[in-house]
Amino acid sequence: MQTFETNGELIHYKFIAKPGATVLAFSNSLGTDMRIWDRVAPAFSDHFSILMYDKRGHGLSSAPAAPYTMDQHVYDLIALLNHVEAEKVVVCGDSVGGLIAQGVAAREPDRVKAVVLCDTAARIGTTDMWNTRIGMAQAGGIEALADGTMERWFAQQFRSERTAELGLWRNMLVRTPLDGFVGTMQAIRDTDYTAATEALTQPALVIVGEEDGSTTPEVVKDLADSMQNAQFEIIPGAGHLPCIDQPDRLVTLMHAFFRVNLS
Repeated sequence: MQTFETNGELIHYKFIAKPGATVLAFSNSLGTDMRIWDRVAPAFSDHFSILMYDKRGHGLSSAPAAPYTMDQHVYDLIALLNHVEAEKVVVCGDSVGGLIAQGVAAREPDRVKAVVLCDTAARIGTTDMWNTRIGMAQAGGIEALADGTMERWFAQQFRSERTAELGLWRNMLVRTPLDGFVGTMQAIRDTDYTAATEALTQPALVIVGEEDGSTTPEVVKDLADSMQNAQFEIIPGAGHLPCIDQPDRLVTLMHAFFRVNLS
């Protein structure tokens, strides 16, 4: 178990070093931990150092009192990259992890060589939407949002055929610390990276699940179209978390992107 302390908070992480290699860092969605990348990250260990972590308020990392800011999430990852002495980095993030990836790329343009943005946007949702969900979580706990979240996260076939696995991901969601869940929703609500992300010049692979109910294909395509150097891909049979329901297809797209842009 690897743990790093930054600004008084403990960040749980896993780092598999390959001397001299670029670091491929994975950042997770709301209500999940690093395990969402278990079927993706090992496919890249031959060519990259692999960094996975639980963002603040999630998994085994500290869960300080809400509210949180996106700057806190971004600087937690930058501090962790400093800790593992990462000089060259690719950041891959899903949903709020994609926002974190955008923030790190904007602040560390010489370090971040490329980004992989899964099922995300420069601004996710509306203030009213997030305030409603925050109120529901504060009143009824994460359980009050769980079933609707599963429908947005996973494609219909996954939900109907992989019910036992679905139950485990639901457990992960509802067992997230409430402060971490609410605090991160507040951070998402208050974040608009439109201008910063339009200014990014790094190669970007922008991916969305065809059945994503949280950040729809139209929303994610708008993100790709706004960027200077982005490739857009839709994964059939995937929802908001293609790293879970279509990991092989995600790996294939990432490998092809890296061959072209990081050779």
